[in-house]
Amino acid sequence: MAGLPKAPALGSQRWNLAILCFFGYVVMYAARVNLSVAIICMVRTPRVNVTSASLRNVSKHGLTSEVSSVHPEMTSDTITAEEDGADQTDCGLNNINQVQPLNDGEFDWDKETQALLLAMYFYGYIFTQIPGGWLAGRYGGRRVWGVCQTICALSTLATPLAARAHVYLVYVIRFILGLAAGVSLPCVYSIMGRWAPKLERSKLMSFCATGYSVGNVLTFSLSALLCVYGFDNGWGSVFYLTGVGNLLWVVVWFVVTADTPAQHKRISEVERNYILSSIGDTLEKKQTLLPTPWRAIFTSVPFWAAVIAEMSVIYTSYILLTSLPAFMKEVLKFDIKQNGVLSSLPFVCEAVMSVLSGQVADRLRERGVLSTKNTRKLFQFMASFGSAICIVSAGYVSCTQRPLAVFLLCLCLCFLGLSNAGFSVSHFDLAPRHAGVMSGISTTAATASGMAALLVVGALTPNGTAEEWRHVFYVCAAVSVVGAMVYGVFVEGELQSWAAPPSVQHVVEYHSVKGEDIHSTSDCNDGSLSDITANIADLPIIERNTYRGGHDNYKTHSEICRPL
Repeated sequence: MAGLPKAPALGSQRWNLAILCFFGYVVMYAARVNLSVAIICMVRTPRVNVTSASLRNVSKHGLTSEVSSVHPEMTSDTITAEEDGADQTDCGLNNINQVQPLNDGEFDWDKETQALLLAMYFYGYIFTQIPGGWLAGRYGGRRVWGVCQTICALSTLATPLAARAHVYLVYVIRFILGLAAGVSLPCVYSIMGRWAPKLERSKLMSFCATGYSVGNVLTFSLSALLCVYGFDNGWGSVFYLTGVGNLLWVVVWFVVTADTPAQHKRISEVERNYILSSIGDTLEKKQTLLPTPWRAIFTSVPFWAAVIAEMSVIYTSYILLTSLPAFMKEVLKFDIKQNGVLSSLPFVCEAVMSVLSGQVADRLRERGVLSTKNTRKLFQFMASFGSAICIVSAGYVSCTQRPLAVFLLCLCLCFLGLSNAGFSVSHFDLAPRHAGVMSGISTTAATASGMAALLVVGALTPNGTAEEWRHVFYVCAAVSVVGAMVYGVFVEGELQSWAAPPSVQHVVEYHSVKGEDIHSTSDCNDGSLSDITANIADLPIIERNTYRGGHDNYKTHSEICRPL
């Protein structure tokens, strides 16, 4: 971008926004999974041993397996150290028949009630993905996400009172919580589509995405302590502290953020011009609302390639998130009560790799080593093929090789973390102004894929044997490979013509009149319209804060399309 210096990242408003989005994901996940831990303290359970079949019965209720997604020892039934039928001598289990004391909870909810309570969140969550993206595009992601997170906070605070009144009220609250949380991802995509410079999209979005893993690990770890040492019978403090933390985030969110750089009151002029020139936006604070190109989105082949890639990754992710503890218990014979940290270690690895992948991806693009399209392909291929190899290999590891199994599972999630520089950023590449709506569509499809994955696990592992789990992992590998191949063939890395902002469309029309080929790959990296938007700073539109539209103001094609 000639004439406009790159704004430093340290202390910048775009990175302040990314940090708040990160914590927004953390509090959203806290509200999502806190019941999974608290229900252990809430429900009165008999002094019985749980068999592996009992554990699998939880995972058959759709997404309810999340009860033990990080600390699988946390079920409402009392858990023995290990199940019978294992090779106890080889696997080093010495306390086979120890039984935990009675859990003196307040409620007599059976397994089906608990499963439905946990599933109600996802029944609401799947309905607001697409509407959330549309609302964010029309009214601003800052406002929509802030209001919905307020609803999440109030619903969380009301959960203890509702539970003590009637279980049906908890059903309603969890459904409302899911409805409100469903807008989170589309809102972040909508906001970052207006804030993320072209060569920083991978690192900004991958950093935001680590909030999922961090929120998952922290919530289960801290909630377990609160169940034991907290106030209001322990479990009540889980909801009160989560709700208060959510409200504090909402306050900071509304004070610090803005929907666009042009609307932000504390952003520097250098950073504002840098961002707006990179994404091809204007300096107008009240921007004209553009209609959502629904037909173009639904008929875009590159968009559906990104959707299929996301579905394949989420398929494997949901299985690992919800069924990994069961695999470690049934096949690897882990005593999860003593080794709970190991079940969360793979997700920590995923969070670290997610941040690193974004940094490396944008460095490759910035230095011109790879085009945007090839960068996305590279990271998605590594994510899909690497995770497929690791997860199949883990299926052949016995309980006598536990360190190797943990290493393979950590490596598998490390590879999956690379996808945050792959399909996760494609919506910004294709149509940054409509990234919220596109994210809503793809997340809806991906959530359905994840729900189907858990049903597959329940169907393929009736006995929990190593051979049955290998079949589960074979399916994961096949889905990952197919998703990567479709993505590699059809994905694009440039701004689509139907998604170009008005100023860029005028540039395109002008060069079309002159007979210049703006898509020539010999002159433009990627041969993309995004190379034009990346250099809108060269036009007087940014310098004079107005668009005069004179053809004399445009540079030639060779001046505008410079390889990145």
